[in-house]
Amino acid sequence: MTFVVRLLIASIILVAPTFAVAQDWPTRPVRIVSPFAAGGTADILARMVADHLSSVFKQQFFVENRGGAGGAIGVQSVSTAAPDGYSLVITNISMLVTIPVMNPKLVYHPTKDLTNIAYVAGAPVVVAVNGPSGIKTIDQLVALGKKQGKPLSYSSSGVGTNGHLLGESFGKLADIGVVHVPYKGAAIGITDLIAGHINFGLPVLGSVAGHLRSGALVPLAHSAGARVPDYPEIPTLKEVGYPDLTTTTWFSLSGPANMPRPLAERLNREVTAMVKRPDIQERIQRDGMITEPMSIDEFDKFIAAETTRWKPVIEAAGLVSK
Repeated sequence: MTFVVRLLIASIILVAPTFAVAQDWPTRPVRIVSPFAAGGTADILARMVADHLSSVFKQQFFVENRGGAGGAIGVQSVSTAAPDGYSLVITNISMLVTIPVMNPKLVYHPTKDLTNIAYVAGAPVVVAVNGPSGIKTIDQLVALGKKQGKPLSYSSSGVGTNGHLLGESFGKLADIGVVHVPYKGAAIGITDLIAGHINFGLPVLGSVAGHLRSGALVPLAHSAGARVPDYPEIPTLKEVGYPDLTTTTWFSLSGPANMPRPLAERLNREVTAMVKRPDIQERIQRDGMITEPMSIDEFDKFIAAETTRWKPVIEAAGLVSK
């Protein structure tokens, strides 16, 4: 037997179990961790993904809310799980880009300890105030900050989120004092914003869509590059004088490192199929989210590009821990 033939046989033996795992999976319920409190965009998307995959694979995909530490606790719980496809997690820009930059000693590495499977959807951050505040524009919010003589308080769903970084950047660009009030997820911060305990909030548009329609919250601008079709009345931050704040908070599906590639690709294809469904598109657009299907390799390059973009911003804000 030649060396080449022996090498081919060995390769087949090694690869065969991988294909078997991908073909047989799932044979039992699959956990999808939502690393924030219930009610926020991550939780909504987790349940959409779970419902779709349950229908496609004829097996239960269930959501487990596991918040804390800006999502790091939930992500870590999956990063240390077996890479067999039975533990998945909804990740986002904070967990894969900003928090790892802020904390070099983070308990997980965003690429070495995870298989980043698919981009699910992105949403602009909206600058919002409560209805009774009487504020209708960004200029009026800035004027309040200059007039009241103390920093404006703003909420986000956690340290290192897009809302946090945009708030700090907005304060510097507008030349007003701001103080960050982080919450363990979007829902609690939104409740305090509606109650008037916070001057303004920076949640993703999808998590406050209902409150914007009811008038409980007033949108001043959002961070997308163009106006959102379902919310054409809300200007972009670029339009109101803050082009450097153009961004989206994106959400994704990840699993433990070293997941079999065929299995990860099956999941990537199904997430892509899900976001193309007319009913999902209608709901996503209604909640102000944007889809951008990517292959696994394209998503890896996207994460790298986002890290390159945000790292100097985080460092300039003095948010990198020693």
